[in-house]
Order: sequence, then structure tokens, then C-alpha cells
Amino acid sequence: MPHKFISSTQNSFIKQLVQLKDKSRERKTSGLFLIEGQRELSLAIKGGFVIETLLFFSELISEAQLNSFSMHCENVVEISKDVFQKLAHRSTTEGIIAIVKNKSHDLEQLTFKNKSPLILVAEAPEKPGNIGALLRTADAANVDAVIIANPKTDLYNPNIIRSSVGCVFTNQIATGTSSEIIDFLKTQQVNIYCAALQASTSYFNQDFVKASAIVVGTEADGLSEEWLEASTQNIIIPMQGEIDSMNVSVAAGILIFEAVRQRRLN
Repeated sequence: MPHKFISSTQNSFIKQLVQLKDKSRERKTSGLFLIEGQRELSLAIKGGFVIETLLFFSELISEAQLNSFSMHCENVVEISKDVFQKLAHRSTTEGIIAIVKNKSHDLEQLTFKNKSPLILVAEAPEKPGNIGALLRTADAANVDAVIIANPKTDLYNPNIIRSSVGCVFTNQIATGTSSEIIDFLKTQQVNIYCAALQASTSYFNQDFVKASAIVVGTEADGLSEEWLEASTQNIIIPMQGEIDSMNVSVAAGILIFEAVRQRRLN
């Protein structure tokens, strides 16, 4: 099937896409973002994201692979090697880039399949690598939702998509202020377990079978006073070495999978 072909990196449409890739403000204003890579795009489709346009570089993708994606989008554009390299965030990828519509991440849109949801909350995470790792952990544990309080980085940052290996599309994600999220959790009768050094007890002494939110802060600042005051119980991972903290995604993984273990035994 013949497709429109764009060969120049100076094309006005391509220039707009470069802005979409590089600028958070452009993503927020337009309500669009870019996905590259077949696995990531497959997960976005599975997650119900709407594809506006597919762009492909024919040397890196087979016709059969392209057809599996183009059935989800009517607007398909072939691009040159120069254009592909201009738009691709990764040095090696699989010949396909998609323009995709953002989803809403309002708290009110969260739905839970059971009465005792397991939720991961991260307050003010900033590093895309940490956010991606948190989303991978959440996906692996099949948590009911990930909530990001006071976000400092937009979810569709290319580095988050890459570091999460597409798990930004597989998790149910909401954002809000700490106050909004605390009110939401209390309304839903969800116990709040804050990972903190102050007034804490060992995490393995808690009952995570009930509706539970495990809340983690940044390594530099920890959790704000607002979360500590709202906490049902502060929890700590006992350290055996000389340091008193660990990477936030590692800590979240330990806590989340203890909750998963308890629920399997219940």
C-alpha cells in the first residue's frame, strides 16, 4: 500500500514532532506524545491509547510488522533515514514511531477490581529512571494503581517511556497533590503506610492484606510532613549495613512484594 513519504528533516510537520519529543510544554499543550519501538507501542495499544499517526522507516520494519500496527491507525507515513534518526530517542530501535493521544490521570477515574486494592504512591519523584523503575515494579506486582503526588516530570517524557519499557501504558496511573491523594485514600478507606525513618516499625510486621497504599518519597528528602501526619503507620526496611537508605525503586519493590506475598498466603 502506498504511503505519504517525508524525506526532509526541515519539513514543518517533522519540526513539530521534534518539539513534541523534546518539550514537556509542547506535550501538555497539544495533548500528544511520541512512542518509539514495537514493544512500547504494542503495550500502548493494549492499554487503550489512541494512535493518531504512525511513522515508519522501511529498512527497519517488515511489512507484516507494520500491518500489525497500521490496523490501529489510518494515518501512516513513511519517513527517510534522516527523519527517523531525527525523531528517534534511542540509538537503536525498530523502525516505528507513533503520535499518540495523552490519557487523563485524574484520581476520580481510578477504578478498583477488588475491595482491598494495593496502591503504590510516590511523592514528587523527579528522575525519569526512578519513575520508570517504579512503574516496572508496579507492573510486575500487578498493583491496582500507581499514584504520583506533586509530579515534577510529565509521564510521557521519552526517558520515562524508555526506562519503564512501556509499563507507563500498562499501569493504572493517577496524579494529584498530596492533599488530594490523602483525601482520596481516606475516602476509599485505604490504609496509608509511609516508608520513613521516624516513628517506624518493620514493614514485615504490618498487615498489607487490607486495602493498602505504600508511600515512598525521594532519597534526598524522604516524605513530606503532610504524608507523615496522614500515615496509618510508618514502616521501615531494617538495614544491615552502614547506610540508612536505599534507592526508592528498590525500597518500593521490597515493600510491594511483601504485600503481594501476604495476599497470596491469605
